[in-house]
Amino acid sequence: MRDRAVDALRALAILGVVLGHWLVTAFVMPEGAVSGGTGDVHVASPLAAMPGLVPISWVLQTLAVFFLVGGYSAARGLRRDEPWAVRLRRRLARLARPLPLLLVAWVPALAVLRLAGYTPDGLYTLAKLVVSPLWFLCVYVVLTALAPAVVALWHRLGMWGAVLLVAATGAVDAGRFALGAPGWIGWATVLTGWLLPFYLGAAWAEGALRGRRAGLVLLVGGAAATALLVVRAGYPASMVGVPGAAVSNLSPPTLAAVTFGLAQTGLALLLHGPLTRWTRHARNHRAVAAANRSAMTIFLWHQTAMLTVTVGAFAAAGALPGLHTAPDRPLWLAERLPWLAVFGAALAAIGALVRRFERPAPPPGPPSARRPSNPARVPDVTRTTP
Repeated sequence: MRDRAVDALRALAILGVVLGHWLVTAFVMPEGAVSGGTGDVHVASPLAAMPGLVPISWVLQTLAVFFLVGGYSAARGLRRDEPWAVRLRRRLARLARPLPLLLVAWVPALAVLRLAGYTPDGLYTLAKLVVSPLWFLCVYVVLTALAPAVVALWHRLGMWGAVLLVAATGAVDAGRFALGAPGWIGWATVLTGWLLPFYLGAAWAEGALRGRRAGLVLLVGGAAATALLVVRAGYPASMVGVPGAAVSNLSPPTLAAVTFGLAQTGLALLLHGPLTRWTRHARNHRAVAAANRSAMTIFLWHQTAMLTVTVGAFAAAGALPGLHTAPDRPLWLAERLPWLAVFGAALAAIGALVRRFERPAPPPGPPSARRPSNPARVPDVTRTTP
């Protein structure tokens, strides 16, 4: 039986990622650019000019919740005696289908933009924003492949496994920031940092972390540790990358990102009960089901929706406030908010166009044979999407 509250957590995580990208990513045109002119766009973040907006990143950086739910779903989806390759192919089928479509769509789009006057640097900026979120899917695929080992490790080590992952991340950070080790060793935390919430999600599926006390310990302990690392150890307060900053908490994940993820995990556990009650209402359940059915579409195409509006509006009307202007003043945030609705409409339109290409073809046979036995059941996109 599906856990509707876990579906709701995934939907909240998706919303956080989308709003986070749409709010803290600004495309700035050079001074004096006009409609149809230069396409040498560059990316700026309001967090760089307005540090007071940093708390936004604490709300909208929800990657730990994605991996928590991913670990939970992967553990729940394990089938005894199912071959490893068969299980992996089954779980990643929905992921493999829509990704090529995104890449194929952007090849002619970049060619058209080049003909329209965008410079190679400008095209690189746009393309990077589209493909950069895909690192997340690469990590997710690796962890999904390791799910049987993760569950086995939980049964062998219990919470000590989580302690070891935190310690490993801390050791890598100590090498980077205090012991003069080469910076590239930091990328080891891409595995240790995101394996931690995935590991805790698997533990959750196996019956651990069910009490309110576990959620409170993780929330309070993770938040306190993060605050100490920021105040005493000099880690960035922002939980997303800020252009021009010397250190990012996400590229690669730092110990502060890991402890922040523990706090998010604790909050997710505490929200499970209220979300269970909330999703009992038919309207709420339908909204969560719709978000989960479209999870991959939203994740893969939300940057494209923002870029479509940004580039199209500049071609039609030139630089517009909140869309092409520098995010260096509080008024910019007020100018930006109405554009979120436009981005959402563009994403909905793109979703309607690509939906039939991303979903599997119905099996052969009469319609009655293809109809699910329980139409109200929400499709389990958790098994193949973050």
